[in-house]
Amino acid sequence: MREYLFMALIAAAVTYLLVPLVRRFAIRIGAAPEIRERDVHTTPTPRLGGLAMYGGLVAGLLVASELAHTGQALTEAEGRPVMALIIAGGLITVTGFLDDWWGMDPFIKLAGQIAAAGVLVWFDLRLVYIPLPKDWGGSTSLDYTLSTIITILVVVVTINAVNFVDGLDGLAAGIVCIAAMATWAYSIFLSKSISGDNITTTAGIAAILIGTCLGFLPHNFHPAKIFMGDTGAMLIGLVLASSIVTVTPVDPSVIEGINRFGVLLPLLVPAAVLVLPLIDLITAVVRRTSYGMSPFAPDRGHLHHRLMDIGHSHRRSVLIMYAWAFLFAFGLVAMSTIGVPLLMFPVVILLAIGVLVLMAAPRWRGRGGVHTRGGEPSDDDGPPTGPMPPILPVEGHVGSQVRSQGRPMEEPPHPRAQANRETVIQAFPGRS
Repeated sequence: MREYLFMALIAAAVTYLLVPLVRRFAIRIGAAPEIRERDVHTTPTPRLGGLAMYGGLVAGLLVASELAHTGQALTEAEGRPVMALIIAGGLITVTGFLDDWWGMDPFIKLAGQIAAAGVLVWFDLRLVYIPLPKDWGGSTSLDYTLSTIITILVVVVTINAVNFVDGLDGLAAGIVCIAAMATWAYSIFLSKSISGDNITTTAGIAAILIGTCLGFLPHNFHPAKIFMGDTGAMLIGLVLASSIVTVTPVDPSVIEGINRFGVLLPLLVPAAVLVLPLIDLITAVVRRTSYGMSPFAPDRGHLHHRLMDIGHSHRRSVLIMYAWAFLFAFGLVAMSTIGVPLLMFPVVILLAIGVLVLMAAPRWRGRGGVHTRGGEPSDDDGPPTGPMPPILPVEGHVGSQVRSQGRPMEEPPHPRAQANRETVIQAFPGRS
């Protein structure tokens, strides 16, 4: 247990310390694009936070590989997960970096995602069989070709599900952190009854992912000083998918005695930890294709957009979605621990959905979407741009130096923060 805590703290500390450096780098290269119509923030904010997250991931993996218990499992496990995640994570990080900086065709980005998933398969980090109950024919073994296709499909779907849900400050990092916590708890629960390198590997990957997300959240929670961008969203999606791939091939016959619906756990847990991103992904694809649009075409129809449209503030929308993710993921893990009948699972899920729908109902509505309480505006959103003064590039220098411009204008002529027709970028948080 102490090893998991140690590797999570290392990943969190490295990520947290790298973010300010990455932020300044993103500003210097101009990776802070203008506001798009679907965005909810009001000033250009640097992206590329995923670079810091990749640094935390690599540090956590390297430290974990040197630990006594976890290190032995990571180095002796099939698939060499440490090297697989470093190389696959590096490839997906480069893909996201280029997309955040220059922009990238969706299909080229999809090719990068498939390539990263292919690296995991090449290192033999893949699904070797699908665990099914005996009544459904038992576990189904997969040949190498089918195993490769299904593993790549799972990884790519998870990457895009996390990427789609990354629309509010702290949302993707928080939801993936909750999913990783549930995966870690499930693997620890299994380790008490089952021994195996894949269980320890899953717990180690999940612990590092938890630390990476927690290290990034202080910089990313509303008002965000930096975004993870596709660089980070695709990276944490890849790592989450790899933890699911390593824990799913658990023989159902081994865990039948642990609880009353253990035969379904290897399939239910991955679905539960990803339920919110998957719902958002599926509804987005259906919505866009029904209007004759590309599934990759951006819009303002995501779940978080709908919560804000019905009157919830930025922070409250994020917290509501945290609650949804927590209830679904940990609800299933908790039910597996106490051993409830299988019939109770859909009943509890329906009850949870009802409670969360009530939680999502608008509590305070005001004119023009302003949240009011007793006639006064709500202050839970804070300043839309964060407590940071704008800076402008010094004339005559190519983005290498910046000079402070003091406080921002009270009434900018355009919703996108501008001064002298140049984009305003916040560089040094906390200074005034």
